[in-house]
Amino acid sequence: MSDSMSENAPKASECGEDICITCSDTAVEVRVLRLLEDELAVVDTGLGEETVSVALVTAQVGDTILVHAREAIAVVGR
Repeated sequence: MSDSMSENAPKASECGEDICITCSDTAVEVRVLRLLEDELAVVDTGLGEETVSVALVTAQVGDTILVHAREAIAVVGR
């Protein structure tokens, strides 16, 4: 990624109605609060709650997962 692209990437402190913490170019660690139907989970972003897909990982409540574009891509810790 070029320096100019990383400079323009939204940061957590800049999240607003049109930009969420999990849709920036950076994957972020979040904690799983609840598992939902259809391979979804409610997570704590540190700034609030969001619903993300956990279809690609085996996540449990309490796990820390790595999320990019509302998709969990790894379980970081149990």
